[in-house]
Amino acid sequence: MKRLGKVYTWLIMGFLYIPIFVLIVYSFNESKSRSVFTGFTFKWYKELFSNRLILSSLGNTLLIALVSSVFSTILGTAAAIGIQAMSKKMRSLVMNITYLPIIDPEIVTGVSLMLLFVYMRTKLHIPLEMGLITLAFAHITFNLPYVILNVIPKLRQLDHSVYEAALDLGCNPAQAFTKVVIPEIMPGIISGFLMAFTYSLDDFIISYFVSGPTSQTLPVTIYSMTRKKVSPEINALSTIIFIVVLAVLMLVNLYDMRQAKKKQEKID
Repeated sequence: MKRLGKVYTWLIMGFLYIPIFVLIVYSFNESKSRSVFTGFTFKWYKELFSNRLILSSLGNTLLIALVSSVFSTILGTAAAIGIQAMSKKMRSLVMNITYLPIIDPEIVTGVSLMLLFVYMRTKLHIPLEMGLITLAFAHITFNLPYVILNVIPKLRQLDHSVYEAALDLGCNPAQAFTKVVIPEIMPGIISGFLMAFTYSLDDFIISYFVSGPTSQTLPVTIYSMTRKKVSPEINALSTIIFIVVLAVLMLVNLYDMRQAKKKQEKID
């Protein structure tokens, strides 16, 4: 049974990572062929950094991901604290509403946001053109639930007597919150931020409906390129993104391990 479990695990890992490994290998392929490896080269990486369209789309993607992640983390953390302070029935109702954007198909969210922005421009006469601002608003909207759902469990684990003890020892509410509550829920805040950043980088459907002609994100640009033929430059860019994300995840895991080790040493 254990051997079968190991085989199953390796099959799943292969199914997930072999396509990425193939993509990385062909990012160094001398020709544009996607089936024959003709030789090793860094040509596509050099051309990638001279492709203005891809670099512009990458810049838009990183900017939107960073802005939306920061704002959704701040708003989501505040919302999670407010939800946790509610009564049990009200908390259950609000949490069910929070789940809706996650369960709702992305195409519905994308179309509804597009219609909302068009309505604001045409009926309310708000000068809101499809572009970076609408992209930022849309990404904040769908990132909020993920931040809330990451912070809420940490708030439930929090020992509220520690907060009260900080007040008794001379802290005002703001100091007790920043010095006691925030450090305790920080792992949830970081996880929410990273999840929001990742989803923002990866989003295509919602971005497709709310982006403008000069503010496309990288997934939208790649989709428009696939109508003709995917350039090997995309393989090179995907390889760089994969390595960066992998490095960030490893650093976060190392940080969590060190924090857990410090806590264990304090207990011992």
